[in-house]
Amino acid sequence: MSLAEIYRELKSDLQIIEKQLEDVLSSDQAILRQAAYQLLKAGGKRLRPLFVLLSARFGKREHPDINRVAVTLELIHMASLIHDDVIDDAELRRGKQTVKARWDNRIAMYTGDFIFAKALNVIGEVESAEVHRILSQAFREMCLGEIVQIQDQYNWNQNLRQYLLRIKRKTALLMAISCRLGAVAAGADEAIALNLYRFGYYIGMSYQIVDDILDFTGTEKQLGKPAASDIKQGNVTLPALYALQDVKIRDELLNRLKTAQATGEGWNAAIRLINESGAIERSRKLSDRYLQKAYAALDGLPDQALVDSFRTIADNIGRRRY
Repeated sequence: MSLAEIYRELKSDLQIIEKQLEDVLSSDQAILRQAAYQLLKAGGKRLRPLFVLLSARFGKREHPDINRVAVTLELIHMASLIHDDVIDDAELRRGKQTVKARWDNRIAMYTGDFIFAKALNVIGEVESAEVHRILSQAFREMCLGEIVQIQDQYNWNQNLRQYLLRIKRKTALLMAISCRLGAVAAGADEAIALNLYRFGYYIGMSYQIVDDILDFTGTEKQLGKPAASDIKQGNVTLPALYALQDVKIRDELLNRLKTAQATGEGWNAAIRLINESGAIERSRKLSDRYLQKAYAALDGLPDQALVDSFRTIADNIGRRRY
């Protein structure tokens, strides 16, 4: 089954979730409503609800908590993106104006807070203490990740461990709990839920690494935002990290990065050094290793058709170009 076929099969379920997202984000306050809808209407892959829905098929797929979990996780994802755009001073997201660009930082921050609050409203209808425990732990880690990312801006001396911990908190955790909580909400066996958590974690790591590669290799049209925006904002991603480990170019690259940071000039030369260093290829290999671990996490799960669907999603994440 192709990725398009998976989305078609789940189309009615995803449409229900989309309508629920719209209803939840409705507000009598016009600016707040418009700002909240700004990102929702910009689209997105809805990967987290997709993972919830697929994982729930290992249990009782009609349980009402499934949609509540899916909506909650997408709301948390949306809110975090709005806050990220403020931190990164980003003008574009998915090819559209960001909330902070259309209004201002204050409106964006309160819109993000509003969406987080709505997520709490939705998940509050779920009685499972396990769901709340898993979600609260992940949310705490996500917040820590954001603080560490801010602290590490323009820190050119980071190591691989710091980077991997950051992307775990930034991306992989939410994907991991999307898979796990879908199964938990549907009453699936705990062993299945934990395997799905591992799958989501490894997929999330691969996804973010590919994202970081595309920031160097993609175009603004493909990315929906300016290319190489991460490095210019001081976010040291894997290609830059690997390039800085190359003793043959480290001094020159470090000088170019520090000059560009101080003056705003010379980013293109630094980016060219990174692209020519072999760091992109090394980054792809690490992404592939995480993909292989994701495939291995699916071994032994029941329902081969579902396993094949998860593998298809993993395949597309590994080879995506935007």
